Amino acid sequence: MLTHIHPKLPMIDKAATKAFYLNLLGFRVISDYGDYLLLEKDHIEIHFFEFKTLDPKENYGQVYIRTNDIDQVYRTFLDNKVPIHPNGPLQTKPWGQREFSLLDPSSNLLTFGQKV
Repeated sequence: MLTHIHPKLPMIDKAATKAFYLNLLGFRVISDYGDYLLLEKDHIEIHFFEFKTLDPKENYGQVYIRTNDIDQVYRTFLDNKVPIHPNGPLQTKPWGQREFSLLDPSSNLLTFGQKV
């Protein structure tokens, strides 16, 4: 039986990744060990592995994060000055999701969504 999924994303700079997720997105550290970082917020957990030679323009790391209050999450991120992806402002999509997207310091795409 499957119970959870914990995506693993590349990070170029651990300090920058940690600062972004903690200070801007409100995550907390579960574990910070060597070239590996585990973060959590509410009911989600994201793992990061160091990839110093990653070209951000060639990073296709993506995560879709569901929420039950997309408007509040969006407002909080705007209040924290989180840069929203220019092609991903908050909007209702034809597939029945209200969502927005942003890029982390390693250019991993984070999309936040809620069913309409």
